[in-house]
Amino acid sequence: MQLQEPECYKRQCIHFIGVKTIEEETEEHPEIDVNYCEAFPAGIPDDIAYGDNLHLKPVDNQGNDIVYEKG
Repeated sequence: MQLQEPECYKRQCIHFIGVKTIEEETEEHPEIDVNYCEAFPAGIPDDIAYGDNLHLKPVDNQGNDIVYEKG
């Protein structure tokens, strides 16, 4: 399945890296593709990638202080 183009890519965030495949722990979906960036190396949360969150400030449990910056 192909991922939708995330908002952070459309908005040209300098931290957006691309798509990567990660291993899941289920037999039904052993691998999934995720959009990722410097702020979210394990996958950009859906509310940022596809929702209304512009990611102008760090979110809870983000683990760093990287936010959207136009490239």
